[in-house]
Amino acid sequence: MLSPVVHVPHDSREIPREYRDQFVLNDFDLEAELTAMTDAHTHEIFAPLSSPDRVLRFPVSRLLVDPERFEDDAQEPMSSRGMGVIYTGSSRLTPLRRRISAEDREDLLARFYRPHHAEFANLVEQLLSVEGEVLIIDAHSFPALPRAYELDQSSDRPEICLGIDGFHTPSALRKTFQDSFEAGGFRVAIDRPFAGSIVPMKYYRDNWCVRSIMVEINRSLYMDEASGARSRQFASVAERVRACVSRAVVTFDSE
Repeated sequence: MLSPVVHVPHDSREIPREYRDQFVLNDFDLEAELTAMTDAHTHEIFAPLSSPDRVLRFPVSRLLVDPERFEDDAQEPMSSRGMGVIYTGSSRLTPLRRRISAEDREDLLARFYRPHHAEFANLVEQLLSVEGEVLIIDAHSFPALPRAYELDQSSDRPEICLGIDGFHTPSALRKTFQDSFEAGGFRVAIDRPFAGSIVPMKYYRDNWCVRSIMVEINRSLYMDEASGARSRQFASVAERVRACVSRAVVTFDSE
């Protein structure tokens, strides 16, 4: 049976102490920004979907480095909002970080971003050599109401967002995931409020056997968004989400 690679990029709140002085926010405001921008508990929700050696979690906060952005800001649409690979703006479109040098930027990319992507590419390469195909589940969550930085400001948000890529998400994969989540009682949207799904750059728009789909959960389903704490519904929602993903993977694999 197809066993997916689970990519968890935005679950960590960790900012190593040596980088704290890059941020212009006081401790209280930085904690609030971490709560606003962290996809809290997504590792706990999605990691059981695969074996530990196929789960890849980015170890530091996206506020420090965002592994889901293109390294080159010229290629990254969110850089216009101060949220390229190295964030300069907050979720409220206010300053987040002091101006950093080219050397500081290179340090962050060399220490966190590139090793993560190298590990990601190596894992996919190993699985392709043995199994001939790879399915990536890109695991995220999103706030119940849009934040100022978001491109989609519609307040009519789904419970599950499925992000797709025109090359790496075949229509059968999209359909099985959408059908499975809808059968599980969730309201589903495609590429709304967020779009796309990650693939290692080595295979990006190059290898049809690397498939990818992003699964984003509306945070209001499973947590208190103000505090970041799990709600009483957390366990049941997590179980429902995993059941829907597992059913979709089995269905897609059997087709």
